[in-house]
Amino acid sequence: MRKIAATYIFPVSGAPIKNGILVCNDDGTIVEVIDRGENFREEAGVEFYSGILVPGFVNVHCHLEFSHLKDKIPEKTGLSGFIGKINQLRDDDENTREKSIQIADKTMWAAGTAAVGDISNSVRTVGTKLKSKIHYHTFVESFGFHPSRAEKSFSYSANVLTEFQKNKLSASIVPHSPYSVSEPLFTKIMQKAETEQSIITIHNQESRAENVFFKKGGGPIAGHLQNNLGIDISHWQPSGKSSLQSILKYIPTANKLLLVHNTFTQEEDLEVLKQNRAKENTCFVLCPNANLYIEDQLPPVQLFRNHKLNICLGTDSLASNHQLSVLHEMITLQLHFPELELSELISWATINGAKALGVENRYGSFESGQIPGVNLLTGINFRQMKLTSNSKVKRLL
Repeated sequence: MRKIAATYIFPVSGAPIKNGILVCNDDGTIVEVIDRGENFREEAGVEFYSGILVPGFVNVHCHLEFSHLKDKIPEKTGLSGFIGKINQLRDDDENTREKSIQIADKTMWAAGTAAVGDISNSVRTVGTKLKSKIHYHTFVESFGFHPSRAEKSFSYSANVLTEFQKNKLSASIVPHSPYSVSEPLFTKIMQKAETEQSIITIHNQESRAENVFFKKGGGPIAGHLQNNLGIDISHWQPSGKSSLQSILKYIPTANKLLLVHNTFTQEEDLEVLKQNRAKENTCFVLCPNANLYIEDQLPPVQLFRNHKLNICLGTDSLASNHQLSVLHEMITLQLHFPELELSELISWATINGAKALGVENRYGSFESGQIPGVNLLTGINFRQMKLTSNSKVKRLL
């Protein structure tokens, strides 16, 4: 049994505790959190750290498959340019890809990540996930813009899903994005999701071009589909509405929905969303460093806070980020939005992510019987209770 004390403990399930003690079994199971109050004294057998203890992080959106693309794609190309580069670089030496995936997994663990929502287009990550200390839910991503590809695309994704399920790995089929999935493919994906009551995630309004494509029919995404992918888009009829408003009709209201990026989501989108879905089963996943890497723009965080949305964090991939670190996402948000409270950021990085992936009974907070992992945060501005550019994380359990 270990007794770990720190300047502050953020159990997440309750208020921060100054000079508290976290009691854990050797396997990391939480026994209790002790509030010693102001009249504490040194105790034998207690490890003390200067910093903040928080539960293991939950990375709700990652692309482990793209780990071999680190530093291979220039920054600030815009989404269509970025996707074009991804398609050019997809095929790489299989051994290189496998090794990159393994390194990324171990690096995430060392950076305090306990659970991940990971996007996969293939079975390449199965071997790593079977051996990993991290809990993964794999979102098997399906895409195919032309209606004629719907059957083939869905069948391929179903085969990938079967492989994950055969290995007893949590997984579900999801659409890639509004602009890369045809109506018949959307229908197939959502029918399966509704039957299995599975989690749905989708890249949402990551670029301004996405809304242009749905409102007017042209722009960089139309050019990408035609020129880079050689797809006939003559069947496409723009809805005259934003991409999010256009696809809500396909998404079962009872299923949990994780909207990822949301860089160009606006007030009117949130109003329509509220009319169509319950807030309780809708999550907004922010990946700020990837947004800066690709589009050089951050999502409207204050708008989401004003609407009291369920916010959680992701890293995206090493193709669009310099590291798969939830703490670095928190730091970026803290520096760009100084009004954010530390407790708020920690909740986004832990319990909100755990709830999004449906694993809050094990991860996301320091509660008796759970095994969330224990992270030590240092480099904190204790006077203002803010993260700084020097903040670091060390995994203790």
